[in-house]
Amino acid sequence: MSLASLQHPLASAHEQLRVLNSPSKPQKLFERALEDSGLFPLTATGITVFQINVGKLCNQTCRHCHVDAGPDRKEIMTRETAELSIAALAQTDIPAVDITGGAPELNPNFRWLVTESKRLGRQVMDRSNLSVLLLPSQAGLAEFLAENRVEIIASLPYYLEEQTDAQRGEGAFSKSMEALRKLNALGYGQPDSPLRLNLIYNPVGAYLPPPQHSIEADFKRELDRRHGIVFHSLYTITNMPISRFLEFLLRSGNYDRYMEKLVNAYNPVAAEGVMCRYTLSVGWDGTLYDCDFNQMLDLPLDHGAPRHIRDFRPDLLHRRRIVTGQHCYGCTAGSGSSCGGTTV
Repeated sequence: MSLASLQHPLASAHEQLRVLNSPSKPQKLFERALEDSGLFPLTATGITVFQINVGKLCNQTCRHCHVDAGPDRKEIMTRETAELSIAALAQTDIPAVDITGGAPELNPNFRWLVTESKRLGRQVMDRSNLSVLLLPSQAGLAEFLAENRVEIIASLPYYLEEQTDAQRGEGAFSKSMEALRKLNALGYGQPDSPLRLNLIYNPVGAYLPPPQHSIEADFKRELDRRHGIVFHSLYTITNMPISRFLEFLLRSGNYDRYMEKLVNAYNPVAAEGVMCRYTLSVGWDGTLYDCDFNQMLDLPLDHGAPRHIRDFRPDLLHRRRIVTGQHCYGCTAGSGSSCGGTTV
């Protein structure tokens, strides 16, 4: 049964945190694991990625989505907040801007954010679900991204139709293939092309992703052989036990087993390189977070750091203390997990 068809017993971030902090089987606190690794308190090492989450509006409803995004969501970043974000970025030399959502392209300020970030000389990444590129309302979007040399990081559950449609809905795979062919025709993903095209892989079930290098080889071979599609890199991301995936774990009776798997796979080296240490995440309403996952759990910056983009202070943010919790085991298990793939 698809999660998209289920009611949402964990509608609030508060309820999700209650479940995460009160498992039926005792689990080692993440902060204690950091202590044992000599990493507590976890602190930022500087900011090299300025991540902007422009809202939860999306043209798809994916069963693993940690944002709980969909066509009916009303949380959308306003032009005022977008302008505050660019003004904050201009105060820094942060090299990379990571625009995410929802489907970030559906935000009416998306193209403005891209052009303004490029005007400041920053690398821009667009986290795309691919099918959004085919919407009639988004005519010329792929060409716009190519003209501005925006790096595309696209979610693709698998290189086979059945698995992809099971996670993203019927017809999602064929739309993804059509969008990828369109991007390839513009130069994206081609060898030695400056138009970077990278794919994201999330496991469909309650298990950790396979080694990144091996599944990347599988994706490259099969997408080329079956569809003539090429791309640069594939990133594996561990499914975080929040939002729709947390609901799936609870309904399928896999929650305790999955959390135990994450806890037992804790890797101090992965913890040392987690993305929250070099990323600042701006929420759709301007609230500041250590990462997109904390944003979905309503865990804003703390420990004296500014909490809203209007109060942006680089000097207080570059070495801030990170807000952590049980969900952080998802980023520190095995080879680690981040928006850029494994960390080890």
